[in-house]
Amino acid sequence: MGEIVNLRRARKARDRREKEEAAQANRVAYGRTKAERELNEARKRLEAEKLDAHRRDTPEEPA
Repeated sequence: MGEIVNLRRARKARDRREKEEAAQANRVAYGRTKAERELNEARKRLEAEKLDAHRRDTPEEPA
């Protein structure tokens, strides 16, 4: 004979497990410190400036 399972508890445990997995994925994707975000932005800005410095002709300014 099989084990008796309370379906309500099993459902709640499954939901908790799914929420924890989603939270872990969000921590990986968005869990950077402010210093890390600012450093990344500064690096992007520096790369853009270097690229712009190597342009052959400057873009025309709107009148």
